Amino acid sequence: MKAIYNLLLITVLGYPGFGQKGNIPSAYIDREVKAYDASAPALLVREITAPYQTNMQKVTSIFRWITDNISYNVRAAGKNKSMPAIFEEPDDDTGTVLKPLNLRVAETVLRRKMAVCDGYARLFKTLCDHAGIPSEVITGYARTGWDRRRSSFGSNHTWNAVYIDSAWFLLDATWASGHTNMRGDEYIRLYDARYFLTSPGQFILDHYPEDIRWTLLKEPPSLSEFNYSPFRYKGFIKTGIHSFYPARGIIEAAVGDSIRFEVNSSVMQGLLEVVSGDQPEDSIGNDNDPVIIGGRRKAFTYKVTPETGEWLYVICNGYVVLRYKMIVRKPDD
Repeated sequence: MKAIYNLLLITVLGYPGFGQKGNIPSAYIDREVKAYDASAPALLVREITAPYQTNMQKVTSIFRWITDNISYNVRAAGKNKSMPAIFEEPDDDTGTVLKPLNLRVAETVLRRKMAVCDGYARLFKTLCDHAGIPSEVITGYARTGWDRRRSSFGSNHTWNAVYIDSAWFLLDATWASGHTNMRGDEYIRLYDARYFLTSPGQFILDHYPEDIRWTLLKEPPSLSEFNYSPFRYKGFIKTGIHSFYPARGIIEAAVGDSIRFEVNSSVMQGLLEVVSGDQPEDSIGNDNDPVIIGGRRKAFTYKVTPETGEWLYVICNGYVVLRYKMIVRKPDD
């Protein structure tokens, strides 16, 4: 059924998948923006793309300018801890004619030099529009370290797709520009190239669009599959993990049960352990000592105790790599 549904989407809506050739739907080109060639975004994009000829070079220049110059607005994001800020509020437009929303947001971001994810995405699209490069603002669900207490999943992030050399590519200027500290009150600029023109198979690990066409996958996973696989931290990449077990992110067990964890990693030396707690640094271990990783595949057995909390963290070679939701069954369940 899922395959038939996806085929219908492709047939009816006609999106060109990643790496596939295809015509640009006219809806993706914001023609209104051309009326504002003297705006700040228009002047900026002419300056930063002037040395380049190809669209790939221009997109790279636009993306790097944003990640190097726009800071994440931690104050706006921190107003409501239970629901991160998604949408950017543009400054009041004092002109007689109301400008397009993307342009108003882009001008606001350039004045403030900071944004939340919506501002990053709309600025990127506006600059691409002025450069004549089709792009799209995408809203969806992204795995973050700050939504662990949410009881339901919904849209909490915005990113982009861009059309270069007859194919669509995915990117996230917000995540590529840096990150916040654990408290979420300080922004740390640190460029991450993994979120620039990312392959769809890698991008879907932490980005799930509301419109599944923008997974750019022929067989996108269902939202339930996305939600219930374990959360992968950046350490997952750093430690070279290729596969892991359990595959499902929610584990049910009773006190006294033993849970087997496995990782297949390119790391040749290090430690593997599993701990429990709200955050890894507040966690407790179990009766087993960490095991030494001496090869590609290693297993670890975690014993469920009365102190086992809501979350289990798999730590590999000093990096937190995976987080599982833990449901401890009571004796009468």
